[in-house]
Amino acid sequence: MNDGPIRVMLVDDQELIRTGFRLVLMGERGIEVVAEAGDGAEALAELERLDGACDVVLMDVRMPGMNGIEASAAIARDHPGTRVLVLTTFDLDEYATAAIRAGASGFLLKDARPSELVDAIRRVAGGDAAMAPSVMRRMIEQMRTLESGEGGFPPLDGAAEGDSAATPRPFGSMGMGSAGAGSAGSAGAGSAGAAVSPGAGSAGGGSTGAAVPDACDAEAFTALTERELEVLRLIAEGLNNAEISAKLFLSESTVKTHVGRVLAKLELRDRVHAVIYARTHGL
Repeated sequence: MNDGPIRVMLVDDQELIRTGFRLVLMGERGIEVVAEAGDGAEALAELERLDGACDVVLMDVRMPGMNGIEASAAIARDHPGTRVLVLTTFDLDEYATAAIRAGASGFLLKDARPSELVDAIRRVAGGDAAMAPSVMRRMIEQMRTLESGEGGFPPLDGAAEGDSAATPRPFGSMGMGSAGAGSAGSAGAGSAGAAVSPGAGSAGGGSTGAAVPDACDAEAFTALTERELEVLRLIAEGLNNAEISAKLFLSESTVKTHVGRVLAKLELRDRVHAVIYARTHGL
């Protein structure tokens, strides 16, 4: 992220909604609206015009032409330094799942309070993730259902009837590799927080051969120390840094350091993708 204000683009096919968001953000210090677009294709064109000078895109899902899921995937692929925060009126699990799999760093409902929207923008810009609590809880439950063989995620067919379908990418190719070290390193206000330095906390420099559950894909976690694996397991359960801190009797700054190392080692964009990675590899 740049050292100046957080640069935001508003993408929604309804001009009135874009105006409302712009008015909310205009009063916030350290946030600047740099562009607007009415659909996904226009948003990609604006990003090209800005030449990467955009930190966060507020993206609607249902739009004519290129929908928000397709646009999110294109941004994650072609503009890894730009984060996407999906906003929609519809509290539908398939929207959230498709958005995150496409590479978005967060999913909020449009009825979120202005303070929640601003906080989400700051967290996403800082390298963390933002998710409507109700959606995050259900996403974790879906992953648990998937593990138990009782079902899983609904078909990821993009938006509702009449919208073009997005083609979701596999969990291992969500633009995470290109954003790995960058997301962890820039997560000062979010998931990584404190700078990662040798010897910080109890997670030494390399892997300690952390023990993983029998049903787990052990090779997926060989880079992690035992403490980092423990932190990842708690992230996958939906705990935030403060809750992890209390559970492991660590300072919150030490937890942030461990989270940053987990994201960097596994080349993950943010906490949401860490949850998906952990669950899809059996942790």
